[in-house]
Amino acid sequence: MVDAEFEAVPEFPKELKKLSRKYKSLNEDFEKFRTVLTITLPNHTPGTFEISDLGANVKTPIYKVKHFRSRDFRGKGSISGFRIIYAHMQNSEKIIFI
Repeated sequence: MVDAEFEAVPEFPKELKKLSRKYKSLNEDFEKFRTVLTITLPNHTPGTFEISDLGANVKTPIYKVKHFRSRDFRGKGSISGFRIIYAHMQNSEKIIFI
């Protein structure tokens, strides 16, 4: 288990709050995701892909989690869910949600 520090770009909490009005269990599910993420670092969770070809100026690896499922999505189909994008600064074990 890694002792990771979490941050977010200013838009992330606003979007999370907006979506949590519609999906009531989203905040709790996101907290579980953060816990799982600290356990699985540096290997990352299943369904996580590194985003490539971001340009030479981007030095920090950026990852996308496809099909992050909230409990509110039960019975909505196999490809439904959110996408979570984050940067993992490996030297300081900091995760920035984008």
